[in-house]
Amino acid sequence: MKRFVYLISPSKVNKSFYKNLDKVLSFNNVEFFQLRLKKIGIDKLIKIAKKVKKITKKHKVKFILNDNFFIANLINADGCHMGQLDGSFKLARKKLKNKILGITCHNSKTLVKNAIENKANYIALGSFFKSKLKPHAKKGGLNVLRWSKKNIKKPIVVIGGINNLNYKKLLKAGAKYIAISSYIWDNPKLKPELAIKNIK
Repeated sequence: MKRFVYLISPSKVNKSFYKNLDKVLSFNNVEFFQLRLKKIGIDKLIKIAKKVKKITKKHKVKFILNDNFFIANLINADGCHMGQLDGSFKLARKKLKNKILGITCHNSKTLVKNAIENKANYIALGSFFKSKLKPHAKKGGLNVLRWSKKNIKKPIVVIGGINNLNYKKLLKAGAKYIAISSYIWDNPKLKPELAIKNIK
């Protein structure tokens, strides 16, 4: 199966999360898993990250930590994803050495060019649809996605309110990976391992 899903963690991790993650990743369509926990102490984050890393390693999924490249290095994650306000990309690139660096570029050609100059391994564009994870995110248009596909040689991850009904349109427009979170973890109708099966 082709791996084109960039799975983002739920905003809170409960006890059943690890078992659910194991089931979801066993479907074999996830290339990256990003641990994105905003309001959490460093010790707790490290503890969770170590557990997650065992599961991602088992399924040969690349483990990305959100925001913090120091901790990404510390736990030997595969890489780090950074937003525009998460510190210096130059420093991150230097510290991450051969690890993956992903950068959020919203809906901006300028930010895409900056990310490429800072040697990002992939760029993230969006938000494309209304998103529970980032309700106030600026809407992205297909124009920047098509432009990026044409002008940069790095993989493009699309983000924001993506579900089983709208993801194909973004892949057609040039996305290599679709970032998905709420549809998997906060789906009122489907358990995570069933929701992931609708993304194929």
